[in-house]
Amino acid sequence: MTTSLPPSSPLTHFDALGQAHMVDVGGKPATHRVAVATGRIEMQPATLALIRSGTAKKGDVLGIARVAGIMAAKKTSDLIPLCHPLALSRVAIEFETNGAQDSGLSAVSCIATVETTAPTGVEMEALTAVQIALLTIYDMCKAADRGMVITGVRLLEKRGGKSGHFTAAG
Repeated sequence: MTTSLPPSSPLTHFDALGQAHMVDVGGKPATHRVAVATGRIEMQPATLALIRSGTAKKGDVLGIARVAGIMAAKKTSDLIPLCHPLALSRVAIEFETNGAQDSGLSAVSCIATVETTAPTGVEMEALTAVQIALLTIYDMCKAADRGMVITGVRLLEKRGGKSGHFTAAG
């Protein structure tokens, strides 16, 4: 049984009958588009110390997580069923470590910036890059800390395209 959506539905991945489809972007102009996403992984202070010191058993945690995030951005259309494959012109992954041994609050924050010139945006690529970079940190450090928590993954900014500029509140 299919359910009709209202003609003004903001859900662009569904047709008038409510069936999933890939949005037709063939008639849209290619414009410069940028998306910035963020997230963090919280951990024990000793785990953050391992990351900072570069002495984790599997190697350079943040270096490998950076490469994983870049690779993930490039593979987003293979992971998200209705995403368009895009030629990315830039993927930048930045990390910030915060916390101290005595605070009990330790985390690595990730910011991914993705750019393209295309008829559709790169929000999903930026969000995917953050998630995979943080999951890579988890994978590389899980022997030391299985209680790590990935949190706060969200879009910070989107520029370009018909819908214009978006900046997240807060």
